[in-house]
Amino acid sequence: MKQFRHALVVGKFYPPHAGHHYLVRAAAAASERTTVAVLASSVESIPLRDRVSWMAAEHRDDAGVVVLGDVDDHPIDYADDAIWAAHVAIFRAVLCRRAIRDADPSAAAVDAVFTSEEYGDELAKRLGAQHVLVDLGRVSHPISGTAIRADAREHWPDLAPVTRAGLAARIVVVGAESTGTTTLSKALAAHYRAPWVPEHGRLHTEEKLCAAQSFGERVGLEDLVWTVGDFVDIATRQARAEDEEAGAGPILMCDNDPWAATVWCERYLSYPHPAVAEAVGHRKPALYLLTDHHDVPFEQDGWRDGEQLREWMTDLFERRLNERGVAWIRLTGPPQERLNQAIAACEEAFERHFRYPDPMR
Repeated sequence: MKQFRHALVVGKFYPPHAGHHYLVRAAAAASERTTVAVLASSVESIPLRDRVSWMAAEHRDDAGVVVLGDVDDHPIDYADDAIWAAHVAIFRAVLCRRAIRDADPSAAAVDAVFTSEEYGDELAKRLGAQHVLVDLGRVSHPISGTAIRADAREHWPDLAPVTRAGLAARIVVVGAESTGTTTLSKALAAHYRAPWVPEHGRLHTEEKLCAAQSFGERVGLEDLVWTVGDFVDIATRQARAEDEEAGAGPILMCDNDPWAATVWCERYLSYPHPAVAEAVGHRKPALYLLTDHHDVPFEQDGWRDGEQLREWMTDLFERRLNERGVAWIRLTGPPQERLNQAIAACEEAFERHFRYPDPMR
C-alpha cells in the first residue's frame, strides 16, 4: 500500500530535465496515481505537444503516471488571490481530464502535491492535499530550466535521451544528384564533431535493384518501377535513422531528410503524394542547405540517372523549400566556399535554435 492515493506534479517543463524526472519518480514511488500537468504559455517556443510527449516517453514505465498538457497564460503572482484561483482552476481541469481518462470520478481529487518549490505549501492547501517537498536545494540534481534555456548545449547531459533528440539542432543538406550533398554533410559533421545520418534513398535504391534482380530477369537501374510506397518507406526509414542519432549530441548533420523524399517522389512520379507527406509529420530541421548544381561536375557512379535534370531539381527544391516556410540557403561556388557558407549559416541557425524566450512570470 502506497502512502498516497493520487499525487499531482505541475510545471512548465520548459524543457524537461533530470530534476523534473527525479520529482515525478519521487511522486510515483509514494502514490498509486500520479498526474503530471505540463502547463505551457503562448510565449514559450518549445511546443506543448513535444513537452508532453517527452515527459510521457520518459515515464512510461513508472506505474500510475499519466502526463497531460494544457495552456496556462495567467501571470505568476503568489500574493494575488485571484491569480492563484485562476491557476488552480486550470489544475483542477487537468485533474478532471485524468478522472475522465480513468473512468473514475474520484480521480479528480488529490491527496498529495509534490514540488521542489516553496509555493507548494499554498498550492497543496488550495487543493486540500499534503505538500511533499522534494530536493528544494537542488542537491540531487543541481539544474534548472533557466540554466538549460541559457545554454542547452552546455547542460545536454541533464536532459533525457528523448528530450535531447527533440531539442537537437538538425542541419539537412539537400540537392540534385551529384551536387555534393554527401561530401558537404560529412565535412560539416567532422567540423562540429557531430553525428552524421546518410541518405537512405540511395540505400533503398541499391536494395530495390538487388531485390528486383532476384526475380531472375536482367534488371538495370533504368528498369526499376517507382511507387508511392517506395517514398513512404524512404521517408520513414530516414526519420527513424535521424531519431536514433539525434540524442547523441546537440547537433545532427543529415544527408537528406524525410521531407526530401517528398521532392524525390515528385521527381520520379511527376507529382507529390499526401502519403509521403504524412510519413514526414510535423518535423522541421533548424536549417536546410541546398547545394547548387553549378561548379560541381556530374559524376556517374552507376547509380545516377538525372544529369539532365539537375537544374530542374535544384529549382524544384528551392520552390518547395520556400513553400515550406523553413530556414534555408543555397550554397554556390567551389567546395571550400560552400563549406564556409554552410558553417556561417549553421552558426546563425544554432543561435536561433537554442534561443528560448523567457516563460511568463
